[in-house]
Amino acid sequence: MSKYLAYPFLYDKSLDLRCYFEILTDEISSMIGLLRSFITDYDMKDELSKINELMYHINPSIRTKTAVTQEELIWLEKRFLEIQDEVKDRFNKFVLPQGCTQAGYCHVIRSKCKSLVRLLSRYQEQGNEVDDLLFDFTNLFSGYFFVLALKFNKNNGLEETEFISRNYK
Repeated sequence: MSKYLAYPFLYDKSLDLRCYFEILTDEISSMIGLLRSFITDYDMKDELSKINELMYHINPSIRTKTAVTQEELIWLEKRFLEIQDEVKDRFNKFVLPQGCTQAGYCHVIRSKCKSLVRLLSRYQEQGNEVDDLLFDFTNLFSGYFFVLALKFNKNNGLEETEFISRNYK
């Protein structure tokens, strides 16, 4: 083991998915911080800081204990629903993940959150217990960043480009 160890769990067994989960939540949190740097609205900056903290509280949750609460989930769902209402005219179709810089980062974060859900699912499939609250948060984070992308595009006067799949109809 290197004396320059970047993270104490990097040498965990490859089938132990906890370190992968922690690395992915760290990546998502870093991307939320980067997204925040492109935001000028102070209320939205504060909201993204709070969401970033929630992601970091989720980070060690499968190694230790669930460190997010039902009340925080209710707050996140409320914000999701408020933003969804703001973009309800854009919400009823599948769109290409593009637009302004802020929306682009939201789409990347949204996609990474889906990877996080999948990783939690694989961890549970291995016979490990996963608090349903973690599934709720990670799924809701994906939806939150989707509607936030739509909001940023709308605020920047950009139209969404609908995607019509050749496979799924």
